[in-house]
Formats: sequence, structure tokens, C-alpha cells
Amino acid sequence: MSEKPPVCSYEGSDYQTSFWEKGGRAYEDACEVIALKRLMPTQGKLLLELGAGAGRNTPRYTGYERIVLLDYSRTQLEQAQAALGQDERYIYVTADAYCLPFVEGLFDGATMIRTLHHMADARLVLEQVRSVLQQNAVFILEFANKQNIKAIIRYLLRKQSWSPFSPEPVEFAALNFDFHPATVRSWLQLAKFTVERQLTVSHFRIGFIKKIVPLKILVWLDSMAQLTGEAWQLSPSVFTRNRAVGASSMAVPGSFFKCPACGNPLEDTPPRLVCSKCGQIYPVKDGIYEFRLDVLNSK
Repeated sequence: MSEKPPVCSYEGSDYQTSFWEKGGRAYEDACEVIALKRLMPTQGKLLLELGAGAGRNTPRYTGYERIVLLDYSRTQLEQAQAALGQDERYIYVTADAYCLPFVEGLFDGATMIRTLHHMADARLVLEQVRSVLQQNAVFILEFANKQNIKAIIRYLLRKQSWSPFSPEPVEFAALNFDFHPATVRSWLQLAKFTVERQLTVSHFRIGFIKKIVPLKILVWLDSMAQLTGEAWQLSPSVFTRNRAVGASSMAVPGSFFKCPACGNPLEDTPPRLVCSKCGQIYPVKDGIYEFRLDVLNSK
């Protein structure tokens, strides 16, 4: 894409409450807990959580010494901060995933859960993630799978026009995309990742099944079905553990942020960071770093 892709913003949304806490998503949440336990490293130094939202998954990354919660929405990070606190272990950053404000080779781990499906240029985002990871870093990715059983049945019954078997993404709602597993794997390879493991998740994400089958049984069944992920991917959600391969620059000790406007390293000097090269100013307010150029330049 020649122009910057559009961004899906959850600014002002009560997504954590309306979707997760009151939306009947206990099954999906519990299944994701199991998948993360199976895929996450037991320890690490610095983790980048892309699309952190209100911090639903953040407490599950227990092995990492520090975690950067990155989201485009400031209000989502404010909710995360209210839940997790302004502990030194957590760094809150508003930024555009298409232009990450970090120096190359900074992180030894990253996660991106329920976020890629909002990316109009998913390949570009994966390349951005790889650029800020050290060689051999682990990247846990979840994506929405267009080749799920429900979509296949609907297609065969001619109740949907798009094919679940074709490689291109399908935008089923504005800035909501489903992806073909083979396409995502090819993007990961092009971005210099190797796929180490695949889990299929939320196999029984159907309303009437969740109502009639007890939660514990449904989660146990899904935990078993997740293990078929290497053989086939037919669930609505797919988790992959990926390893950063190839030569990588290592972040200079003491460096952390870079200017999204020009790429120049920034000194971490709250309450504002000033780029010595282009003069762009990035404020830090109530413990949240602001790197959204479109927001800053519109003020």
C-alpha cells in the first residue's frame, strides 16, 4: 500500500466490559489462557504486547521482567493502567502498529492477540514487529481464520459469497479481516519468522453449544482440539509461536524509543520526549507515552 493504512481505534470503547466481562466470552477467554500457557516462554526480559487494550492478557505474561503495553487507544490503556497500576514493570504506549516507536532489536518477546484482524496491511505490521525484535525472540500471534468450519459450511450451502479456501483476506466488516492460515504463514516467513507451533482455538464458538454444554467441559474439549493445529486449521482462531530468524540489529544499551516521524533515537525524558533531528514532541501524560502522529499533528 502506498498510503498509510487506516487504523481501527477503540478510543472511548467499553470493549473490556461489554465484550469480555458481560458478553458471554468466558469460554473464549479460558481457551486463550490454555493456548498462551502452551506457547509462551517461561521467562524473558522485555515483552512487547501489541494491541494490549485494557490489559486482559497482560497478567498472564508472568515470565517477563517488563512489559510494554501498546495500543492505539489511550482510553484502553487508561483502563489497563487502572487495573494493573503504574508499576515500573509496565510501560504504557499509545502508537500506530504500522510505525512502531522503538529502536531495532529491543525486545526478546512479543505478543499480538486479537489484533491482526484489524490490520488492512497485516504483512506490513508483521515486518514492523520483526524489526523491533532481537534474533531468536519469540512472537506469539493470534489471527482470525477464514478457513473455519462454519465458513466452509456456509460457503458450500451458498450462504456466503467469498471462498474460505482462497488465499486473500476477507473484510467481513469495516477493518475486520479474516485470513487464510497459509497466507499468514507466508507473511511470517517473508518477515523473517519461522513458525514453530500452531494451535487451533475456540472450536466451539457457537452460541447454542456454549449454552447447553458446561463451561469446564467445553474448555477441556477445546484444549484437546487445540493439539490438532499442526495437522489442520479449521477453528475461527489460530495461535502460532514464531521465532525471529536471520540477522538482527541489537539495541544499543540504554536506547529504547525512536521517533516515528524520522526514525531518530529519542532520549526518554518525561514529561515530554523531543526529537533532536526533526523537532517532533511526544508528551508523556499520567504515565502514558503518546506516539500517535496523526493525533499529535491534529492538535
